[in-house]
Amino acid sequence: MAFDNNVFITGNLTRDPELRFTASNIPVCSFGIAWNQRNRDGEDKPHYFNCTAWRDLGENIAESFRSGDRVSVVGRLDFQQWERDGQKQSRVEILVEDMGPSARWATTTQTKVSRGSGPSQPAQPNPANSGSDFGAGYDIPDEEPF
Repeated sequence: MAFDNNVFITGNLTRDPELRFTASNIPVCSFGIAWNQRNRDGEDKPHYFNCTAWRDLGENIAESFRSGDRVSVVGRLDFQQWERDGQKQSRVEILVEDMGPSARWATTTQTKVSRGSGPSQPAQPNPANSGSDFGAGYDIPDEEPF
């Protein structure tokens, strides 16, 4: 079993980050990112990815970025499968571990976020240890991811 499914991608946000909360009040932020691959003929082929960020990271992303912003995302791939109306469906998304603006295309100003004195929360939930909360953090979408 391989654990080296890390991803680093730079692209543009395709929509404003959407912040919502699970049934156990854990923040989760969803957004899309796109980048163009140029072929030999100079034609661009767009690629789209759905991304999810949890807890403080998700809240910071929702507050800091908007559609069209050029960003760099670090994360890992997550493959999900389910069955709906007798049809098997699947998707791959990026579980975001860190994200920042691309300094090549814009200037930024940072504001440090103050943290409580207690231990910090993990950036991502651990599905293996979450028991009945697994479904709360991984909602199945109503539409196809691509």
